[in-house]
Amino acid sequence: MEKIKCICVMRELFRALSELENSLVDVHGISLNEAMVLCSIGDETIAASVIVKRTGMKASHTSKVIRLVEDKGFIRRELGTEDKRQMYFSLTDKAKACLAGIKEKGIEVPDLLLPLFGSYVVTDDCQAF
Repeated sequence: MEKIKCICVMRELFRALSELENSLVDVHGISLNEAMVLCSIGDETIAASVIVKRTGMKASHTSKVIRLVEDKGFIRRELGTEDKRQMYFSLTDKAKACLAGIKEKGIEVPDLLLPLFGSYVVTDDCQAF
């Protein structure tokens, strides 16, 4: 694919993801990154490094998103029992209710992204909610 065409395709993909995120914020009050963090935690209690791995975000960005969802009351932070420097995160009832609402009401997926969802399979690094 020629380089300029690649950029144009990426632009359209970015616009579709922005549309999806706007719908998520409007209907559920949560950004795409925030939802990905919550989904990556699921029913587990996990370290930030696991969230980084599951979301694919950089550690510094993940830290900011964790702080945002913590400020919204979606996650709780716990000190590690063996290593007091290690932090672990789990979902609050508020987060579980938010994810249940997303599951119940769904998300408006732009047409450009629909083919991706048809072949999607839940893997170990993406917790299904």
